[in-house]
Amino acid sequence: MADAADDRLRLLIERIERLEEEKKGIGDDIKDVYSEAKAAGYDAKIMRQIVRLRKMKPDDRREMEAILDVYKNALGID
Repeated sequence: MADAADDRLRLLIERIERLEEEKKGIGDDIKDVYSEAKAAGYDAKIMRQIVRLRKMKPDDRREMEAILDVYKNALGID
């Protein structure tokens, strides 16, 4: 039984390692796209913010923007 458990653990670890490699590859691809955008004159930092905003639910985004406005007003920003 220990051999089966050892084999299962080894397979799981190898699977995680493969997925980590794929994740690294995807991360490199994303960096390349941001570099391409920057070379075309776009602001990569702003693009990252837009990607984060698009991931959010509309209600959550509106709430965050409203709170941000309150904080900015309190600090006299704008």
